Amino acid sequence: MQILVVNCGSSSLKFQLFDSETEIAGASGICERIGEVDGMLTYKKDGEKHVKELELPDHAVALKLVLDTLTDKEIGVLGSLSEINAVGHRLVHGGEKFSSSVVITEDVIKEIETCNDLAPLHNPANILGVRACQKVMPGVPNVAVFDTAFHQTMPKKAYLYGLPKDYYTRYGVRRYGFHGTSHSFVSKRLSELTGIPLEHSKFIICHIGSGASISAVKDGKSIDTSMGMTPLEGLVMGTRSGDIDPAIIEYICNKENISVSEMTTILNKESGALGLSGFSNDYRDLVEAMQSENEDAKNALEVMVYRITKYIGAYYMALGGADAIALTAGAGENNLEVREMILKGLSAIGVVIDTDANNTRGKELMITTPDSKVPVWVVPTNEELAIARETVRLVK
Repeated sequence: MQILVVNCGSSSLKFQLFDSETEIAGASGICERIGEVDGMLTYKKDGEKHVKELELPDHAVALKLVLDTLTDKEIGVLGSLSEINAVGHRLVHGGEKFSSSVVITEDVIKEIETCNDLAPLHNPANILGVRACQKVMPGVPNVAVFDTAFHQTMPKKAYLYGLPKDYYTRYGVRRYGFHGTSHSFVSKRLSELTGIPLEHSKFIICHIGSGASISAVKDGKSIDTSMGMTPLEGLVMGTRSGDIDPAIIEYICNKENISVSEMTTILNKESGALGLSGFSNDYRDLVEAMQSENEDAKNALEVMVYRITKYIGAYYMALGGADAIALTAGAGENNLEVREMILKGLSAIGVVIDTDANNTRGKELMITTPDSKVPVWVVPTNEELAIARETVRLVK
């Protein structure tokens, strides 16, 4: 089966085309600046990159461009659109309504739209991608794979906030968690690598990118995770503040004479590593600056790593120990210095870094010594492949 995986943002459309038998992506790319006159398609096939600039007025036009490129006689990988058997979509928020992936129907779309208030920047854009596929490829099944679904196994003690219960019952205010597709994929792969059966495992999964989250996974199910009702809670991230004293919001709003909405934008887009360092949200820039004795960069990295180690420690206790820890996503897979800082902060639970093994980027390997009480693995994530697998499972 040929599975097209689509991830729509408000002005972008990422895609990959998978062969379900080999699980290899024959082509991938992104449409950017949708809705503007200077749109752009970046298309990759066999290591070659092709760039095309043109107007992309909406997602339907962008998707048609993608499909035309996939079937192009010179650079395409398909003879015709009839070879696409199904489309898998990343949906950010499924609320409590969706605890697993589903084949998309009109009723499903209506249910997804009721969650739009919980993810106003993401869900409407995701639905635009679904509508575009329905318009351009009528009759081809579409599947929704939710970021929040994996964490729907959390118990109430983990997802309820200490707020009046009416806010939960009336408005759905609770911890949902995100990056669920990544956490699920990596926990399954970690089970294979360690030889520990997933149904009898205690894993801590650390998705450390510009957006970052950690989850405690017991017997293959999420029992806690660092992100909350929105992706703002938890770790100090690239541009997000993570956990703060809620009273800070009112305090800064009064001091700066700004609205809560403006403050929320600051917490999401101007905080985290960017806010602390004053110049970058990229771990690589921060490491380079820290090595040049930039105090702000050093503080930013140490704050981020300290929060990571605190959450790992908390989940170690919540799980009653850990069989293994996985580091994944951008920094988790590639930033040697950040990985070393994290592992050195875990010495209290018996983690011992293998410096030589850690001197590798982007590869699947164990970066602790054989006598480390808890093994730590680098496990590259592949959310698109996970979406493709879920799509095949539902439509095969």
